[in-house]
Amino acid sequence: MTNDPTSDRIWTRAEIESPCVKLCVVHPETRRCAGCHRTLDEIAAWSRMTPEARRAVMAELPGRAAEKPKRRGGRAARRG
Repeated sequence: MTNDPTSDRIWTRAEIESPCVKLCVVHPETRRCAGCHRTLDEIAAWSRMTPEARRAVMAELPGRAAEKPKRRGGRAARRG
């Protein structure tokens, strides 16, 4: 093992990965990230969650991804 602080090995952990896709946009009404579909509370607590709690959140994400929030504006709203 190297002591190089720029090495990626330092950041390797033996825990469940984050679902973050680096598309961090939070919907104002659902308060969920459009990229990973986690709530703000889940994102904030992620590093302190147990592996079991993380797995539970990960299991819910595909269902959340299928729930598209209704658009608030745009052409359809103006024509309304």
